[in-house]
Amino acid sequence: MARTTPHDRPLTEAQPLYRRIAGQLVGELRDGTIPPGERLPGERQLAEHFEVSRETVRQALEVLRRSGLVATDRRGSHATLPGPPVETPASLTFPVGARTAIPGAVDRATVAWETPPPEHAEALGLAPHRPTLVHRYESAGADGRGRRTAVTSFSAVALAEVAELARYRDRADGTGSAQLRRAYDWMRKAGLTLHHRDAITRLPGAPSVRVTRRVHDQYSRPLEITDLLVDAQQDALVYEFTLPSAG
Repeated sequence: MARTTPHDRPLTEAQPLYRRIAGQLVGELRDGTIPPGERLPGERQLAEHFEVSRETVRQALEVLRRSGLVATDRRGSHATLPGPPVETPASLTFPVGARTAIPGAVDRATVAWETPPPEHAEALGLAPHRPTLVHRYESAGADGRGRRTAVTSFSAVALAEVAELARYRDRADGTGSAQLRRAYDWMRKAGLTLHHRDAITRLPGAPSVRVTRRVHDQYSRPLEITDLLVDAQQDALVYEFTLPSAG
């Protein structure tokens, strides 16, 4: 006899609220919004997402635990539905366009607590003139060729939920070196599933291309936006993708 789960039964208003939330959570687990093995958002985040109390979320999670769809350990709660493991695409490096170590290359990265560019503020849903964490990256060869510059602005969501990023606020004076190469790992560790979109455009009248990366989480909340400028005459931007095997 096949085992039923909260999502196998039709959701009705007669069901307790926590069971309806459990059913919606299973739906997100099954459609890949929360991938297998990925840590679930915290109770507070889930309560805000479903617009219910944290107690309702606790009851819903307990239903899923009893059904074997969610497990809880020292890392928190995570999905246990069968499926492919969560991949870390080779192309998703921070910031977009960051190089691996090149002998003689000159790299510099800093962070500042300041008002982001207007287009960044709009993309992140920040009020005009509201400061946030802004990361700047510069890289060039020993001869000054192949120059790349990237400016990243982080959202209020990213700073509220990723402790490692929030700690930079007190030392974000724009002068000291600040390598945030693990920023995406920190976001995943905080229970955020990353979705990104890269747009590549040629700048009119200039030998450069711009790559704009926007990253949001499983609830479509913006996390960061980066603008990368690459000297197309002196450098090449290479993208690598890891595709799952068929079957």
